[in-house]
Amino acid sequence: MFLLQALGSNGSGQLGIGHKEDVSTPQPVLLPASLTLPTTTTTTTTQPPELRRIVAGGNHTLLVLSSGDLLSSGDHTTGACGRRVVAVAAAAIDTTTHEKQTPPTPEFRPVDLSPLPEGSRKVKHVAATWAASVVVANDGGGATLDKVYSFGSGDKGELGLGAGTARALEPTQIPDFPPAGTRVVDIAACMGHVVAVLSNGEAWGWGNGRKGQLGEPAGGAVCSPRRIEGVGFRVVRAVCGREFTCLFGESETGEMVVLGSDKWGVRSQAPESVAGWKEVGAGWGSVFVLKEDGTLLSWGRNDHGQLAREGLGRVRRIAVGSEHALALTEAGDLMVWGWGEHGNCGPIRDNNGEKGQQNRIASIEQGMDITMIGAGCATSWIAIDKPT
Repeated sequence: MFLLQALGSNGSGQLGIGHKEDVSTPQPVLLPASLTLPTTTTTTTTQPPELRRIVAGGNHTLLVLSSGDLLSSGDHTTGACGRRVVAVAAAAIDTTTHEKQTPPTPEFRPVDLSPLPEGSRKVKHVAATWAASVVVANDGGGATLDKVYSFGSGDKGELGLGAGTARALEPTQIPDFPPAGTRVVDIAACMGHVVAVLSNGEAWGWGNGRKGQLGEPAGGAVCSPRRIEGVGFRVVRAVCGREFTCLFGESETGEMVVLGSDKWGVRSQAPESVAGWKEVGAGWGSVFVLKEDGTLLSWGRNDHGQLAREGLGRVRRIAVGSEHALALTEAGDLMVWGWGEHGNCGPIRDNNGEKGQQNRIASIEQGMDITMIGAGCATSWIAIDKPT
């Protein structure tokens, strides 16, 4: 059983903590009891699913569970939260009493996946642009083929649904993708573009390609998935910044390439290789690489003190937000630093504390473990394994 906590920006209810005020200390996230508590019959007890992914867009957050369920919280007006199993609406006027009704409590609810074919409603991967969501689900066929669906809003091709489609209110399949005989093994996104890594080692992308973040030819909106040419190695992971994409090869080789804008030195400051990488992440203008030996590398934008800090020691896990980062150390401390005006880096202790201040916001306690951390647009997330 897991306990999820969140802190930071919450003006659209994207933290799912029951209100829409920013918070600077970890607060418990509201989750459906049916998906987070054991179910017991007269003969068996079934444990709840595990948390697999935490993904955040501009004002919405998505959770993927090991059961394949997808949960969302945040701004539903863009369509990025999909159609919720329990509908969410803004405060309305009761036509009978003419009184203003209270909107539902901001909390995580299951996304309605009924538009997907029956038997293929288990989500494997998920990514989020500023106002759209992209999910990878299995089609349920004997060949275990993947299908990719998008929903939300985006006028630069973020949905991948072709020219002229800038909004989808429910999961809509991206046509003819992935190519026959391939699966999606990783998917990443940032403000306005999406990159999918396929089982054959290719990377495909769509959305805003103005700075070359989707490869050549650089240009405006790429409205349907397009293969990124000229990479030169088999891609296994991708991370996306605001106007760049970083593609990684196998950890043993350390092959890597940065595509797109070189603002903040994201391309020119990149190392030639990152052999031994364990986890990777990207902010709006920076790249982070956690290596197997626990060292943390980073380069790019640092005007808010968001790059890796000295004195962390060996690091176990990382999560990279828009302009802040989290690291779980081998000593069991969860450290966070960078731009923290919304409380996403913990309490601000001085007038300049929103820039570069480092805080310990959690630590591993006896009998409990921090199993996952996440970061979004000025949001931070902590998943704790809680004994049942």
